[in-house]
Amino acid sequence: QLQLVESGGGLVQPGGSLRLSCAASGFTLDYYVIGWFRQAPGKEREGVSCISRGGGRTNFADSVKGRFTISRDNAKNTVYLQMNSLQPEDTAVYYCAASDRYYSSCPVDGMLYWGKGTLVTVSS
Repeated sequence: QLQLVESGGGLVQPGGSLRLSCAASGFTLDYYVIGWFRQAPGKEREGVSCISRGGGRTNFADSVKGRFTISRDNAKNTVYLQMNSLQPEDTAVYYCAASDRYYSSCPVDGMLYWGKGTLVTVSS
């Protein structure tokens, strides 16, 4: 059974950092483009960042550029999202998802498989 499992969410103060992990089971991640998405209460799900199969191409939403980085360790079957300088507006459920093609804009409807999400709360 194909599964993506996110971890690393939690409560953090403004200006703090978190690293999210996306681990795959039942399949190997290295065939797939992986994206991170988030959904805040009352808002639509949006793309945060995507990374190509080999990790050589990445893209980021304007709202997180310069603060978030994405990386992958195919040997560990895991993709990471390092989030720095977190702000209250980053509060959301964060999801990882897999696609069989790379998009420059990391679209929600381009993904084939989804994890169940991990909650990130940024609050003092």
